[in-house]
Amino acid sequence: MNQILVTEKLYITPELKRKKKMYKFEFLISIFLVCILTSLYIYAEYDRNKSEETSQQILEDMNQLLAQNTEIDTTIAKDDVLLVALDETQDTGDSNSSASIDNIASQSIRSEKYTTPSGYTYYTVAKISIPKINLNYSVIQGETGTLEETEALLKLSPVKFHGSEPNEVGNFCIAGHNYRNEKFFSKVPELVVGDEIQLTDLSKRTLTYKVYDKYTVEPKDTSCTTQLTGGKKEITLVTCNNDSTLRYVIKCKEVK
Repeated sequence: MNQILVTEKLYITPELKRKKKMYKFEFLISIFLVCILTSLYIYAEYDRNKSEETSQQILEDMNQLLAQNTEIDTTIAKDDVLLVALDETQDTGDSNSSASIDNIASQSIRSEKYTTPSGYTYYTVAKISIPKINLNYSVIQGETGTLEETEALLKLSPVKFHGSEPNEVGNFCIAGHNYRNEKFFSKVPELVVGDEIQLTDLSKRTLTYKVYDKYTVEPKDTSCTTQLTGGKKEITLVTCNNDSTLRYVIKCKEVK
């Protein structure tokens, strides 16, 4: 007996046409969004690598500055008054006079000024090294201290945003970006109590500081910048957590 094969004919209804168009549109939108997100990621990574290159150039410039055998100038201008530090230790044997001269000299030395593409002026004030996480960067400082300036400078290197002069009595506060990789302050949250940090100022003094506290705060909490250190030398490191909702605070004090 012959069997008759009947193929069911599929009728394309207006509803099916509409759904087909919608699926095509959604597919194209998905491809477009993937391309956009990929481009943004590539650009962000390029920007981070460019920032790292700039920061290393700033560090190299500072190393060259520190390598220069220049005589410390103990004459500084302050509020239009010329102050001259006289070294009388040879005659009086007063060690406090020598210490005062060192302090004045360290505060008067400044690196060459630089200008960012966006027009902000900054200079180098110190070099920070953290052996445990293989961190070596210059610390830079802007001229105005505004939020916009600080945000621009943070793309170049860790920034002094508040506090005393480097290696002086007070709280020297440094902020750095957490790029969630090995650049800038990304690995600073890994520090624990007892870890050591070296800070070198422009008078070539290198002091060692040890972490004594670590905690997180809300972005607007600035209590960690207090200068009430009991006459001690301290460093405070600040960076974002991985989702930028909180700030890591690493408190360090001088090792004597």
